[in-house]
Amino acid sequence: MSEQTILIEQHGAVRLLRLNRPEALNAFTTGMLGQLRQALEAAATDVDTRCVLITGAGRAFSAGQDLADPHVAPSREAGAPPKDIGHLLDHFYIPLALRLRSMPVPVVAAVNGVAAGAGASVALGCDLVLAGESASFIQAFSKIGLIPDCGGTWLLPRLVGRAKALELALLGDKLKAADAERLGLISRVLPDAELMEAALATAQKLAAMPTRALVETRIAMDEALKFDFETALKREAVLQSQMGFAYDYLEGAVAFLDKRKPQFRDR
Repeated sequence: MSEQTILIEQHGAVRLLRLNRPEALNAFTTGMLGQLRQALEAAATDVDTRCVLITGAGRAFSAGQDLADPHVAPSREAGAPPKDIGHLLDHFYIPLALRLRSMPVPVVAAVNGVAAGAGASVALGCDLVLAGESASFIQAFSKIGLIPDCGGTWLLPRLVGRAKALELALLGDKLKAADAERLGLISRVLPDAELMEAALATAQKLAAMPTRALVETRIAMDEALKFDFETALKREAVLQSQMGFAYDYLEGAVAFLDKRKPQFRDR
């Protein structure tokens, strides 16, 4: 049997996915990337799951790609052809990044320690990123002659602007959680001992909210980045029209008028 590199727990309507290679700081192997994608696909098709929470086992979120993985490990033999890292991206990281950004439920990352390289990209690709105060983010790619991947070149400038994105990517310096929060790279920093409790509470809060509206909000904001203002306004009108016919709007509006807690069900 293959190593279980993704641990799965269900907490009510929240699906918790825990990266599970703690001895390697949860560095990604192709097997682990495949298991994570499968776990996300399973959560996406489970109608009872209304939020996904991703964290790491042990003292790290993920140190990024494991350079000892046979798919990327450089050969030390003279004249041996180099590995095609683009193949790794095409078959593993791109499908994972696309699945993460297109989940039909909100996705929360609880960063417990270092998130480096692709590990940082996976965390930042989630809808909300909470981090422990000892956590750090490192764009480690430049240190080994590579560029940010798994969506890093798209995410970084949109989150912190071009100048700071280039500084982070080119220098590859460690960014402390508090500084990441100050820059707007992540949502919130918490004491390490409170991280998982707060992250699970946040995920459970999202799970009780109108899931479809939350996901459409993510999509609308991502799309608006490439629109002019008027186009964004018109796109809002189209989406709002669609949402206005959905069950959750009717339930939410009636519950508000009746002064009761709504019971949302759309997904």
